[in-house]
Amino acid sequence: MPVVDSAVSAVNVLDAQSLLASFGTIGIAVVLFAETGLLIGLVLPGDSLLFTAGLLSATSTDSSIHLHIGWVLLAAAAGALIGAQVGYYIGHRSGPRLLEGKDRPRLTEGTRRTKEFLDRYGVPKAIVLARFVPVARTLINPLAGIVQVPARVFTLWQVVGGLVWSLGVTIAGWQLGSHIHNVDHYLLPIIAVIVAISLTPILLEVRRDRRARSASS
Repeated sequence: MPVVDSAVSAVNVLDAQSLLASFGTIGIAVVLFAETGLLIGLVLPGDSLLFTAGLLSATSTDSSIHLHIGWVLLAAAAGALIGAQVGYYIGHRSGPRLLEGKDRPRLTEGTRRTKEFLDRYGVPKAIVLARFVPVARTLINPLAGIVQVPARVFTLWQVVGGLVWSLGVTIAGWQLGSHIHNVDHYLLPIIAVIVAISLTPILLEVRRDRRARSASS
C-alpha cells in the first residue's frame, strides 16, 4: 500500500506523460470524463493527453510506456462522450447558479467567453468546435444544459464533436509516432509543441476580445 500511495502522490495531473505512466489507459477515460463533465477539469490536459496517448501507442512493446491503440481509442471516446453528457445534465439540473463564481475569476471569464462562443456560432457548430478549445470544452456542456438546449440536439452534436476530437487527436499522435523511429526519445519536445498549439485558440480569443474592447472604448 505505501508503494501505491507514493506512486499516486507523485503524479503530476497537469503532465500527460505522468498521468499515462501512472494510470495507463484507464487514466485517459477518467481525465477526459473530468475535463468534459466536471468543472474541476478546467485545468486538465485533454489535447496533450490524447496526442501523447497516440504517440505511446506507436512505441515498441518493450518501451517503458506502451499503450494499445484500440483500448486507447475506446477509453478516449468513452471519457469524452460520457463526460460531456454528465456535464449537460449537471447544468440542466443545477441551473445558472452552477457557473456563478464571483470569487472565481477564471470560471467567470471562461463562462462569459463560452456564452459568446455559443452565441457566435450557434448550438450545433459551437458544441463541435468547443471540443478543440480548452476551457470552452469544459464549460459548453453545463452551459448547454443551463440554457435548455434540447437533449436530443445536444447529444447528437456532442457525440459528433466528441468522436472527431478524441479519435482524431489520438490517431494523429499515433500516425506521427508510427513514422518516427524511437518516438519515446522525443516525447518532451513533441508534447511541448502540442500544448502550444492547444493554447493557440485561447490566445487568439483573448487578442480578439482586447481588440473589440479597444474599438468600443
